[in-house]
Amino acid sequence: MENIYYLLFAFLIFWYFIYLRKIAEAGKKHVLLYCQQNQLQFIDVARRSSRLSFNKRDGLFWQSIFDFHFSGDGEAAYQGVMTLKGLKVQDITTPAFRVH
Repeated sequence: MENIYYLLFAFLIFWYFIYLRKIAEAGKKHVLLYCQQNQLQFIDVARRSSRLSFNKRDGLFWQSIFDFHFSGDGEAAYQGVMTLKGLKVQDITTPAFRVH
């Protein structure tokens, strides 16, 4: 009977790593789309954190925070923050930046 628990635990760990990869791909896709829509030069993106969250309205969901770097004028680099709720964008925050 305990072998089933080991298999379940191994499956959950495997699923967790696959889902984190899916979140990272969705985050990069959303940042690239944001940069393209605002005519910004995309530099890079990195996931800062992912955690399981709960609220009464949405129930249980994964909340992920990404840091991304971009340029508005091709010379200076700026850092923005994007928050995902599940695989959808919840918020994108960028500092004031120069455009060419």
